[in-house]
Amino acid sequence: MGDRTGVEPGSKVTADAAVARRLAMILLAILAVRILALWLNRTDLFFDEAQYWSWAKEPALGYYSKPPLIAWVIGLTTAVCGDGEPCVRLASPVLHTATAWVIFLIGVRLYDQRAGFWSAIVYATLPGVSVSSGIISTDVPFLLCWALALWAFVRLRQSAALGDALLLGLAIGMGLLARYSMAFFVGSILVALVVMRGTGERIGPGRWLAVGLGALLVASPNLYWNAANGFPTFGHTADNAKWTGSLFHPLKALEFFGAQFGVFGPVLFGALIVIVWRAMRKRLPDPDRLLLCFVLPILLIYVVQAFLSRAHANWAAAGYVAATVLVVATMLREGAWSAFRTSLGLHAVVAVVIALAPAFAGRLNLPFARDPFQRLLGWQEMAGRVRSEVETAARKGRPYAVVLLDDRGTLAEHLYYLRDLDRPILAWPSGPTPRDHYELTRPFRGEGPALLVSQTGAPGALLRRFTTVEQRLSRAVGQGRDWRPLVLYHLEGFKGFK
Repeated sequence: MGDRTGVEPGSKVTADAAVARRLAMILLAILAVRILALWLNRTDLFFDEAQYWSWAKEPALGYYSKPPLIAWVIGLTTAVCGDGEPCVRLASPVLHTATAWVIFLIGVRLYDQRAGFWSAIVYATLPGVSVSSGIISTDVPFLLCWALALWAFVRLRQSAALGDALLLGLAIGMGLLARYSMAFFVGSILVALVVMRGTGERIGPGRWLAVGLGALLVASPNLYWNAANGFPTFGHTADNAKWTGSLFHPLKALEFFGAQFGVFGPVLFGALIVIVWRAMRKRLPDPDRLLLCFVLPILLIYVVQAFLSRAHANWAAAGYVAATVLVVATMLREGAWSAFRTSLGLHAVVAVVIALAPAFAGRLNLPFARDPFQRLLGWQEMAGRVRSEVETAARKGRPYAVVLLDDRGTLAEHLYYLRDLDRPILAWPSGPTPRDHYELTRPFRGEGPALLVSQTGAPGALLRRFTTVEQRLSRAVGQGRDWRPLVLYHLEGFKGFK
């Protein structure tokens, strides 16, 4: 594993078989621990996870708030091993392991065997990846697509081969089926063409055409679905930016920036800041500059987004695919072994804690704080209360025709935990235009009698739409300070929406 500052375009570097086997064994060991942790996990599905599961049961080319890849992935894992929580989440550790392997290939291509080897291990143990490996989210397939696209672009820049151009296009297209922010990869390519002069000419217009056609071919089914349904996903994505009202939030920008020390790790993010500072003062090696083109634009976009409105800490995760290789290669090249070992050791400990802690969810009696898994507890118990009311009403000869919910997240949880219920579970329309997937696909249209499940007490505007309103239950679900309200109403005599 010799040290090199970088690989010039036109050279071909492949992974050594012995190094690859050693890495595969380590990554598979990490994967085995994370899969075991899924089966020990005592948390309920988060409502986004439950929503994606419900989408998987209704395969489509698109959904209201997200492209379809996440649903397709969950559909595959649940078809293999069932609908339990571990199977719903199973793709997360598997796909993160695949992403780590692609990062290995990127590191080998741009630097050397050692940089690729350690970059893969560092990525697999990043705090953000450790958290993400225990849940299912759109980040999981998205990051794999981003890594594949970056690998393909590195190869294309070195070889200008048609196969690499097609791989790049397909990876971008698949990434767009995971998250529309895959479009930022195209922006990073444009930045790279400016910074790395000669790249565009070396690749040539024919290859760029292949990239564009490949991406369009893969993403076109979702474009068609959006066009046929009034572009709801595009509209929801724009709404997520929340560029209305005040557009000056410096504290939110600082909060987002500070959160990156947790997502990427304090040592690694600090090292990344140093690398960026150096890049402003002197010319870095070409591989470093190339990777920065796929890091800085992403971070800057979301810092600005946080400043203007808001940005979740994980939104910049795509930038850490390239950042992992860049930071690891720089630390190895400069012999910063003390910092590197400290970071890797810290992340390994955090990874173990994050993997095993959910096994104790609901049992953590913290004197000055809520259970950290509070948002992932109580949903199954709530659904059990609803099931009991439905069954009791049926025994008394007053069966409910439907179960009605006035909140997307609560509805998603009940679709999952009442998946064997023989009653339709419907959404109360919040207005003439659907505001989420369930209002679009399963709106309430006056069926009755209905059992209303609410966490908001007495939604007056809703209750006034019925001639008969009987409160059936009002109680707290959960334990101690970690509880959520539950109110059930028997509704009959729907008056209509106007």
